[in-house]
Amino acid sequence: MGADRVGGVRRPVRAVVYAACGVVLLAGCASMPDSGDLRDVESTPRQDSQLRVFAMPPPEDAQPREIVQGFLEALTSDDPQYATARQYLTGTASEHWRPEQSTTVLAGDINVDRTPGHDTSRDSSDDYAFTLTGDKVALVDVQQSYTPMRGTYSQPVHLTRDKKSGQWRIDVLPPGVVMGQSDFQRNYMSVNKYYFASNTWADSATSATAVADPVFVRRRVDAMTQVVRSLLSGPTGWLEPAVSSSFPAGTELRRGVTSLAPDDQNRLTVPLNEKASGVGREKCREMATQLLFTLQNLTPTVDTVTLRRADGGTLCSLEEDQTEAVAMRGSVKGPDNLYFVDDKQRLVRIGEGGTATSAEPVPGALGEGVQKLKAAAVSWDERTAAGVGDDGKSLFVGSLVAGGALDAPVLQSQGKVEGDRLTVPSWDARGDLWVADRDPARPRLVVLEQGGGQPLDVRVPGLKGRVDAVRVAADGVRIALVVRAENGSRSLLIGRIERDDKAGDRPVVSVRELRSAAPELENVTAMSWAGDSRLVVAGREHGGVQTMRYVQVDGSTPEGPPPAALTGVQSIAAAEDDRSPLVAYSSEDGIVRLSAGAQWQKVIKDGLAPVYPG
Repeated sequence: MGADRVGGVRRPVRAVVYAACGVVLLAGCASMPDSGDLRDVESTPRQDSQLRVFAMPPPEDAQPREIVQGFLEALTSDDPQYATARQYLTGTASEHWRPEQSTTVLAGDINVDRTPGHDTSRDSSDDYAFTLTGDKVALVDVQQSYTPMRGTYSQPVHLTRDKKSGQWRIDVLPPGVVMGQSDFQRNYMSVNKYYFASNTWADSATSATAVADPVFVRRRVDAMTQVVRSLLSGPTGWLEPAVSSSFPAGTELRRGVTSLAPDDQNRLTVPLNEKASGVGREKCREMATQLLFTLQNLTPTVDTVTLRRADGGTLCSLEEDQTEAVAMRGSVKGPDNLYFVDDKQRLVRIGEGGTATSAEPVPGALGEGVQKLKAAAVSWDERTAAGVGDDGKSLFVGSLVAGGALDAPVLQSQGKVEGDRLTVPSWDARGDLWVADRDPARPRLVVLEQGGGQPLDVRVPGLKGRVDAVRVAADGVRIALVVRAENGSRSLLIGRIERDDKAGDRPVVSVRELRSAAPELENVTAMSWAGDSRLVVAGREHGGVQTMRYVQVDGSTPEGPPPAALTGVQSIAAAEDDRSPLVAYSSEDGIVRLSAGAQWQKVIKDGLAPVYPG
């Protein structure tokens, strides 16, 4: 029957099924030549999102090279429990194999090479050995958390012939699952699950702060149930020290519940085990909010969640429009204004999220032009602003109220040249102000509680280089840093903010576990948060040209097209609410904006350093 020829090897054909109607489009089996080298296993071409792909079982009397090929193909199928892939294994190997343990993503083809010392040309042999190799791109761990990786992948595969049936099967295999990057993109999708910020910066919050925790789930294997199980299991290890879940420890889906789906009223009912049976109304509403935030990130077809006890009784129900009373999420509220520094070095603003073209000075001293500015940041409530003086030495804070006076600088740098002084500041959602001093004699990251007082030096364990740019996420838990290394390269790193209030009179603030968010860029020139777990970045690729792209906090690339190309980008402003246009400052065109589905348009030529609140 039909077979595809790939890399000189005839690859087993897989069945492709419409998920909606179950119609088989293609099915078949293939044999492979008994001689010749085993070549590369190429990644499967991208399939339409409405298609489900199922692997074919091993053909009768398949040779070792066919078994290896078929097993690798089966790993890329939509088989929920990898039942077909297990048919290529011995009983013992299948019993011990844990596909959920990890998914290793390779850059391209999986190379399958004969292991030196094994004669694969003799059919009379009872064992064969191969080595799988490739270039690593990433690892998705048992918590479904994505981590970029580099280096060579090399893992053994051993086959043995069953003495009774005479069939070849794999008895030694790599841990978890391995596949090429294009297969990974077809099989997996990134989804934010949500938890609540713990140990936050102020006691004045009227509601909890939701923090996104991105994970990867299999796209067409009941993604909704996967995501709910992942949410119940708790946050990923990187985020866990800074967040909490309202689900009691040990909460799972009720025994026997294998799949979840909303009804025709867009209501999802989630039956929980006995661990959740004793929660009160407010705690239940928090649990339902976590579910709604998470599921709305996955699909728009859920607008109500009902939680049920183990005995079938209702714990609580919550509708989408009720979540704002429980928790705030950075990507929900859009900005009232876009801000920038005009040609008179005043802080000015444009209303309606930057869709207008005329600017007006902000109320207060920072809009009067007495103190010349080079950059500024505006608090999330748009009541206070911080401005960096035109020489980069001094940081000023003033209220956006008419007639407000400008006090003395809250921070000053001793850097000898402008490039070695203060960065553009950034406000977190609790009203604290972050900025880095690039003075080579004393490089440091500092935070000013409520925008004033004695600056707190922030500890950054593992930091190699100096901080050249700072942007705090709306949740106040994560921070994006552009770090300049000794060789001059500038990398985008994401850190987790932690605060210890028990150490003394003043808290100890730390940024921990820095990780790369744009590993493919060697010279990041500008960045901004552009969603709950997404940033927009301008920079230069390794050995390439300047580019602009979206990246996820975990270092993965989000789905969808990148922003339209723009030359000479020196700063970027993006709202965490993606309905607001992307704004940038270009050395060639001044301040420009990009709305969804459009091209870059000029806002004003004589202006610089655009920012949204934050």
